[in-house]
Amino acid sequence: MWCTYATRLSNYRGTVVSERGSDYTSSFDNGMNRIARTPRIWLFVGVAATIAFAGAFGLVRATNAQLDKVARIPDVAQVLSPSSNDIENYLLVGSDSRASIDADDPDFATMGSEDEIGGQRSDSMIVLRYDKKEKSVALMSIPRDLWASIGIGEKKNRINVAYQDGAATLVRTVQRALGIPIHHYIEIDFGGFREMVDAVGGVRICFDAPSRDQQTGFIVARPGCPLLKGKRALAYTRSRYFQQKIDGQWREDPSRDIGRSTRQREFITALMKQAASHVTEHPFSVEDVMNAFSGSLKVDANLSLVDMARKLRPATGGDVQSYTLPTVNDMVGDKAVLQLGRDAPTVLEYFAGTGPAPQSSTE
Repeated sequence: MWCTYATRLSNYRGTVVSERGSDYTSSFDNGMNRIARTPRIWLFVGVAATIAFAGAFGLVRATNAQLDKVARIPDVAQVLSPSSNDIENYLLVGSDSRASIDADDPDFATMGSEDEIGGQRSDSMIVLRYDKKEKSVALMSIPRDLWASIGIGEKKNRINVAYQDGAATLVRTVQRALGIPIHHYIEIDFGGFREMVDAVGGVRICFDAPSRDQQTGFIVARPGCPLLKGKRALAYTRSRYFQQKIDGQWREDPSRDIGRSTRQREFITALMKQAASHVTEHPFSVEDVMNAFSGSLKVDANLSLVDMARKLRPATGGDVQSYTLPTVNDMVGDKAVLQLGRDAPTVLEYFAGTGPAPQSSTE
């Protein structure tokens, strides 16, 4: 199978291969996760885990002080859906803004040039669905090349372009294009991602073959389970030209954004486990962890991060269902885009709270 990875981030036993390629022995159980490819937003759920564990260690006071620094986006509240008795959907947005990155930072190039960005875009989008009755969590990626009507108008473009007109326009676009409610909005930029990953000690990801992306500078020279820290994690999760060396030849994953989306959802699970493990082992590191992201996080005015953390705490054990939004390739003029596929309604009805859970993409 193309690019099958394994993640083992909690209760890790066995000897794990070093980044230099030492003897490699690992005991993975049947419940191991697979890592394919993604962007990188996905520390926010790790943040939720951190908040939850902070409460468990009696550090809520310090945590609340950090939460007061989180920026609010007032205009997005008016376009969010009214609360539901059954589900709560969070739109998680990874912004390509480099406002928090110093141009002299040696990692600045990893973020992409202004020409590559071509105007501010939402680099990655995930809908997180919380079931209020079952207390369960599910994730669905939104491909950034999905063709959609922007905002409330008739003009169409790739869905990530909606972010240029602000968070409110993006929320309107997602709700209209997918027919699902969005109850809360959370945004984080590249700088926040890198710092958060470093604050929790990095995330260990396993690769079954040498892997690289020459565009982002990511490389793993041999099979194993290296610990990815900020810069390297960012290069990995931003990869759109992901390659593996199979039978002596580098082979590129043809799915690009779909592959990025898969990695995005699974990196969330890995980061949640790592955040939980890190704060459990180092309870007084909470303030450092919170400082790492608070300046880069933006949320809607009505969101209680502490309440969200309580809801998501069970998911730190890895019990998260992951869904790929079915799409098909299409051309609109000279643009290569994605359109909703025939099976999309099954997934979307579940995220709208009107249909049963389909088979998870990770099952």
